[in-house]
Amino acid sequence: MNKSLPQNHLCTVTLLGNLVTKPEIRYQANPIVAVAEFVVATHSQWLDKSTNQMKQWTSYHTVKMIGDVVERALLHAQKGDIVFIQGHLVTSKKSAREIIHATYAHTYPKGYTHSINQLQCSGTISSEVRLVTTESNKQLAELTLTINYYAYSPVTRELRSIEIRRPLHIWGTQASYIKQHANIGDEVIVDGKLGYLNNEEKSQLLDAKQVLLQKK
Repeated sequence: MNKSLPQNHLCTVTLLGNLVTKPEIRYQANPIVAVAEFVVATHSQWLDKSTNQMKQWTSYHTVKMIGDVVERALLHAQKGDIVFIQGHLVTSKKSAREIIHATYAHTYPKGYTHSINQLQCSGTISSEVRLVTTESNKQLAELTLTINYYAYSPVTRELRSIEIRRPLHIWGTQASYIKQHANIGDEVIVDGKLGYLNNEEKSQLLDAKQVLLQKK
C-alpha cells in the first residue's frame, strides 16, 4: 500500500527591492555548497484619506539562498543594488526564524525602483476565524493558515516536505464572508503580499488582497 503523501500547497513569494547590506557568501562542507543571507527592503505607498497625504511603509525581508544560484546572482552584489527574487517561506529549524528561501535572484545597479511584494499561496485553515474592527473602523478577519509543500534541497538534492503556519489577515467584505462561511479544515487560495507582525521576532504575516474559499 502506498504511503499517503501530504497536501502539496502553493507557497511562492516574489520581491523587487534594494539590498540593505552587501550579501555575505560563505561555504558549508559535505558537500561544499555556497550559502548567502541578506535583507531586501520593499516600499509601499498609500493615500491617507484623513490627511490627504501620501504615506510610505518599508518592509525588511530576510532572505537565504543556497547552491550554485548564490554565486551566479550575488557574487558582485553591493549594498543598495536592486534585487529581484523568487522563493518560498520557511521556518529555520536551528533558530526558528521565519525567513524566505530564495530559489532565484538577479541583481541590477543600485538606484530607485518601484517595489514588488507579491505572495501567492494555498493552505488549510487551522484555527477559528476571528473578526475584529480596527482603529480606522475597518473589518479584519484573522486566522492561522497551515501550508504543506515540497521544495528541492540543493544540499541533499531531494524534494523535501515542508510545513509552515502563518497568520493570515483578510480585509473588508471578504473578512465578513470568511467569518460566516469558513471552518477549520477548509482550504483557501491567497493572493496578497508578505508582511510582518509588530513583535520582537518580526514574525511573517500573510496579508491577503483576494481569498478564494474551498470548502472541505
